[in-house]
Amino acid sequence: MQLFRQKTAVKSFKNAAEFAEEFNLGANDFLLISRRVYEKYFAALNLPCHVEFKSKYGSGEPTDIMMDALIQDFKRSGCSRIIAVGGGGVIDMAKVLTLKGVEKSEDAFMRRIPIVKAHELIAVPTTCGAGSEVSSVSITAITSRSTKLGLADEALFPDHAALIPELLKEMPYEVFATSAIDALIHAAESYLSPKASPYTELFSLEAIRLIIGGFARVLAEGEPARMALLSDFLTASDMAGIAFANAGTGAVHAMSYPLSGKYHVTHGEANYQFFTAVFKEYHLRRPEGKILTLEAVMAKELGCDEANVYDGLESLLDRIIPRKPLSAYGMTDPEADTFAKDVMDLQQRLLNQSYVKFDEKTMAAIYRKLL
Repeated sequence: MQLFRQKTAVKSFKNAAEFAEEFNLGANDFLLISRRVYEKYFAALNLPCHVEFKSKYGSGEPTDIMMDALIQDFKRSGCSRIIAVGGGGVIDMAKVLTLKGVEKSEDAFMRRIPIVKAHELIAVPTTCGAGSEVSSVSITAITSRSTKLGLADEALFPDHAALIPELLKEMPYEVFATSAIDALIHAAESYLSPKASPYTELFSLEAIRLIIGGFARVLAEGEPARMALLSDFLTASDMAGIAFANAGTGAVHAMSYPLSGKYHVTHGEANYQFFTAVFKEYHLRRPEGKILTLEAVMAKELGCDEANVYDGLESLLDRIIPRKPLSAYGMTDPEADTFAKDVMDLQQRLLNQSYVKFDEKTMAAIYRKLL
């Protein structure tokens, strides 16, 4: 049994200039980046890279249509190395560019073509949630199916991850909150995964401690306090990414995909809707083993009794950013059954990595409870 692997080399930098010098960014590099981050941190460096802004391909999180347009631009550029500077969506889009012979992203996500790496990728996160810079997973919305799919393959691992905390200063508070909650979910789900090992558990638990502790400080000192904690949150996100790259995520992610796919809810926000509801169901169905250890760790960080850990967690997170009912996005009661079936049909990879494997009826009941 494989216990642990870390294929991506992780480095930290004080600023964008130090990063650009270390990697000798040049004319052979295809730089995919958000316009705002580029103009503030990279424009003055006058890099000779081929630059494309993520906004050119559309707003929001990746779709197969956005990826297909990006693939064609990369081919026309003649570049051989990809530099992805952005949130998880930007890095996920860039991962597809590394593959050999891909013309349509849906072919890769449905595995109609061989998944073979052909280009080097350097990933630079500008949020503290996705962990995509150290994972072998790319996620996109398949527009013809109105859902999200994940492609997991070792060929998708970035070759390098560059952690530059100053780049996170451009995050709006809402993005900070939902992305950090997403990292917390990565850590918790990967800790309970049947593929977890003592090595991944270390990364998961330290990420949980850093995130809950950071949130507590933000609540105590106010929203601006997060600026002094960006390095901690970025480290926690990266650790959670390493954990889930090895152990995987589970039912929270699986159930979030139809909501994101149909109603275009951002990845972190969608996961947030299902976090405590899924974990309460886990405890109800399997109230022994590792979940008790996880609950004890979270209760200690939250300063509450283990029996009330999910109430304490909900109280903390709802003060960081209030959670919405699913109906606020437009979801209706009949879609509880539709979404549950969609998850059963398309997300078996994630369901098999869950602490308890849910059936369709259980998931439909959770959707209805959260309406």
